[in-house]
Amino acid sequence: MEALTEQEVDRVIEMAWEDRTPFEAITFQFGMAENEIIELMRKEMKRSSFQMWRKRVTSRTTKHRTLRSNSVGRFKCSRQRAISGNKISKR
Repeated sequence: MEALTEQEVDRVIEMAWEDRTPFEAITFQFGMAENEIIELMRKEMKRSSFQMWRKRVTSRTTKHRTLRSNSVGRFKCSRQRAISGNKISKR
C-alpha cells in the first residue's frame, strides 16, 4: 500500500463509514485490501469509534458486493458532481 495523503485518508474513512459503499469500491479507488482498510480505521479512529464502526460493518451485507442483493443499486447523492478517477470533474 502506498502512503496516502491526508485528504485520501479522510476520503477512505468517509467511504468506509458509508453503509452503501462496498469495500470493493475503496479497493478500486485506493488499491487497499479490506484488511488494510480495517488497519487504517483502527489507527486513525478513537478506540470506541472503531469498535462501533466494526460492529456496524460486520452486520451490513451492503459493505460486501458479493453479499448484496440486486435491489441495492449504486448510491449517488443528488448533490454529488460527476466523479472521474476520484477527481471532481471541472465545469
